[in-house]
Amino acid sequence: MDFLKRGAMLAPMAGVTDMPFRVLCHEMGCPMAVSEMVSAKGYVLAPRGNRASRELLAVAPEEEGAVALQIFGSEPEIMAQAAQELTTTGRYALLDINMGCPVPKIVGNGEGSALMRTPALAERIVRAVVRASRVPVTVKMRLGFEPGSEAYLTLGPMLEAAGAAMITLHARTRSQFYEGHADWDAIARLKARVSIPVVGNGDVASWADAKRMLETTGCDGVAVGRAAQGNPWIFAQICDGMAGKPIREAGAQEKYDVLMRHARMLAALKGEGVAVREMRRHIVCYVRGMRGAAKLRTQVNAILTLEELERTMRAFMRGV
Repeated sequence: MDFLKRGAMLAPMAGVTDMPFRVLCHEMGCPMAVSEMVSAKGYVLAPRGNRASRELLAVAPEEEGAVALQIFGSEPEIMAQAAQELTTTGRYALLDINMGCPVPKIVGNGEGSALMRTPALAERIVRAVVRASRVPVTVKMRLGFEPGSEAYLTLGPMLEAAGAAMITLHARTRSQFYEGHADWDAIARLKARVSIPVVGNGDVASWADAKRMLETTGCDGVAVGRAAQGNPWIFAQICDGMAGKPIREAGAQEKYDVLMRHARMLAALKGEGVAVREMRRHIVCYVRGMRGAAKLRTQVNAILTLEELERTMRAFMRGV
């Protein structure tokens, strides 16, 4: 886990941490990026070669060995089968098990953060996946399910004993979703409870935040999630901060160049129409805080082609 000393991880985010976005983050200094979550059952039972699977599992040659593939599920045997098959290629450095997703559809199937309510099952899943995987197995979880839950303190040692090589703790409960403040004190408590590396996640939006989390919790590393959307430069800023260098902000031209490269990589992977639709939510993040951002949001919702996107963004950046 030496990558933890080389910068911040990119936390997994559905609809965000696909291959094009990960490539941009890697180029900015992110040493390990976690993929969008992949259904173990969907992978095992559905055709392996369908388009959705290819897009979710895609890894660029330049990022091989710097991607953690995240899977989710609630059946140990299915999770183990997926782990065995997915880790044979050597494309992924780690296999991460999702025990934190709060989405009702996932939770309703007993998956994601619902596993924190069934610690014995969670332990069996980790043990089965560790036996089957050819790469180290890690876990991303929350504090627990209900308000005030401390399930993480029970689960942490259990998952370590089952063979987990690292735990990333999003310091919120499932009931919080992404609201309220992350409880960084909980990260320190988990760190004191286990001997494997603990990565803190939640409310890290700058190098100053990352530094404070590391210093106040004693965690082994930090993971950046929503703050990286439209802002892959945060990884360069954290790397520079770690090296004692000045923190640099991206200018309008650089934002335009990266945004358009993001769009073109998405189009190459998913097709132009899908890429343009997906870029709408990314653009909102790229231009956050810039003059005219609210008006631009309305404009981009009507854009259908890359040519229109490029023309609209060029005009917007000229006016900033």
